Amino acid sequence: MSSTAESGTSVSSADAPRGGLVRGVIRTARPRQWVKNVLVLAAPFAAFAANPVFRSDVVVDAAIAFVAFCLVASAVYLINDAIDVEADRAHPTKRNRPIAAGIVPVRLAYGLSVFLFLASFAVSLVSSWRLLVVVGVYAAVQVGYCLGLKHQPVIDLCIVASGFLLRAIAGGAAAGLPLSQWFLLVTAFGSLFMVAGKRYAEIVLYERTGAKIRASLSKYSASYLRFVWATSAAIMIMTYALWAFEIRQRTGTNSVWAVISIVPMVVAVLRYAVDVDGGNAGEPEEIALRDRVLQVLGASWVVCVALSAFL
Repeated sequence: MSSTAESGTSVSSADAPRGGLVRGVIRTARPRQWVKNVLVLAAPFAAFAANPVFRSDVVVDAAIAFVAFCLVASAVYLINDAIDVEADRAHPTKRNRPIAAGIVPVRLAYGLSVFLFLASFAVSLVSSWRLLVVVGVYAAVQVGYCLGLKHQPVIDLCIVASGFLLRAIAGGAAAGLPLSQWFLLVTAFGSLFMVAGKRYAEIVLYERTGAKIRASLSKYSASYLRFVWATSAAIMIMTYALWAFEIRQRTGTNSVWAVISIVPMVVAVLRYAVDVDGGNAGEPEEIALRDRVLQVLGASWVVCVALSAFL
């Protein structure tokens, strides 16, 4: 496989300039996707809502978890593109990926992925063994996804959703914070809602325009994915409401702000669902960055949850 990769269809690794190789590695590592790792702050923020003391050591541990997930996620992207190099070369757009284009050799991609995996494990240990376990589980599940589980219906949805859930768990594991059962359910079904919604939007776009979609989607129907994301949204809203009442009870202040936070949260879910239902939902972070109303709702939710810790 490595010799095939080095004879890329457009630019061979031997002829690629050093700057092009470096840029290719960076592109393959997908630093833009690191924004997803902000989810490691979810557990500390939830604990902050139930405890007015926001310790600096918690912030440091969350930052370590963020770095660890950036490293392990980039390792997964490298190994995924190396495994899929032949299939990517036959794809009209994926053939431009650095590994498929021959800019980054397959052997180098595998070597860098191993290095990044080990680096993420080392960084995790700086915080705690619990974070190492979470990062290790994430790495194992994602490698399994790359090796073929992404072609298994339902399993692929659950694995992608688990990536978001494990990020949220990592923040609590790093700082040694207890995780509410409602927090875990909200995160799990919220992740499934976004993943199923994205897949549903891709199928709707395919049916409308004939645009090429990922092979795994051929095993789903639009009605099935609509059922999954609608069910996930309903469970997420219900469990969030239960979590909000739990926050109010745990703070002991009888503050109504945690309960009020249900309003912007529900409206935000319904707003996001508009994009999903219309087949316009791309990456969740892209939707959040371009939808000003969604940003206002998100900020309102953050304010309500923060106020619940003090008032």
